[in-house]
Amino acid sequence: MNIGKADIINKRVLIFPAGMPRSLVYLDQALANGMEVVGSSSLGHDPARERYSRWVQLPYVTAPEFDEALRQAVSAHDVGSIYTPNPVVWDYLQRRLGHDFPGLVLVNSAPLASEMAPYARALAFGKAVLAQPFGLAASGERPPTAATEIAALFRHAETIPGMCDQEKIRALCEVFRYCPTGDVVEVGSWWGKSAFVLASLARCHGTGKLLCVDPWTSEHLVQENKSDLIDNVAWDASEALTVFQINLLPYANGMVNYLRLPSVEAALAYRQDRVVETEAFGRTQYSGKIALLHIDGNHGYAEVRADIASWYDLVRPGGWIVMDDYAWAYGDGPRRATDEFLAQHGMRISCAFFSGGALFIQMSG
Repeated sequence: MNIGKADIINKRVLIFPAGMPRSLVYLDQALANGMEVVGSSSLGHDPARERYSRWVQLPYVTAPEFDEALRQAVSAHDVGSIYTPNPVVWDYLQRRLGHDFPGLVLVNSAPLASEMAPYARALAFGKAVLAQPFGLAASGERPPTAATEIAALFRHAETIPGMCDQEKIRALCEVFRYCPTGDVVEVGSWWGKSAFVLASLARCHGTGKLLCVDPWTSEHLVQENKSDLIDNVAWDASEALTVFQINLLPYANGMVNYLRLPSVEAALAYRQDRVVETEAFGRTQYSGKIALLHIDGNHGYAEVRADIASWYDLVRPGGWIVMDDYAWAYGDGPRRATDEFLAQHGMRISCAFFSGGALFIQMSG
């Protein structure tokens, strides 16, 4: 008997075992979607029980009485489907449901396949980066990193919210092969997705330390954008800083710090003092010479123009300026300011290309 979504929509879903981390994630998603849920466990005491309004105790799947206990639970609680992240339980039910539990379906695919899929995607990405180099006409080429290094970077970046897409990550993997040594400075870090990518690539290539610049305050979020769409979003700047710290702390190891200042003020502070100290990341000594400058702050034309003017002269010969959102759906501030810079400093530019929405510019001597 084949049961479709329409047939089980009014029935409850049984989550078993109910206390596994992925079970609790699924619980929150199910409740948010208005589904009725029954929790279940074989433990004598499962701390997750208090999370569920309905609960049923089941024996271990290895017990002879498991099948009958499951039938009784399904009948008593009007269960139409089961979610289980346990690979042994999933495999057992997958083999038995159609014959011994007609009408009952598994809502999730094989847990092992689901767990391994992100790693397979990451390794495929790493291999693709190596197999399809950009062929840049740039100076200072270094050997590429291993596919597993790129895969590790990509996999961990996937867990961080943000707008740094695959094409931009791929381009950054290439650009760092042509970077001189020096500081990596990011203007506009927010949750830290691109910061993580920059810090990881700087470590892989021995480039230098990462300095993140962001005021993380609501008054600096107002953008020059079409129809005020971005300004209407309820961003939480203080929350964003906490998320940034959580995302970067495991990978910092003395190589990452931040200035919670507007870009222009941060540039002055950076020029005056090479030491940055914060409670979260401790004390970091910078060189004062920039190998790569990533500008992704406020996207208003005047603000982008000020960001470029405040930092560009500190970029070393052979270093890069990455102008994020050069092609931006909500306005033309980054493009206008960048085009002005290109027109004024074209003689100092040795290489430029567009990828992942950003313009990558290598400065000459």
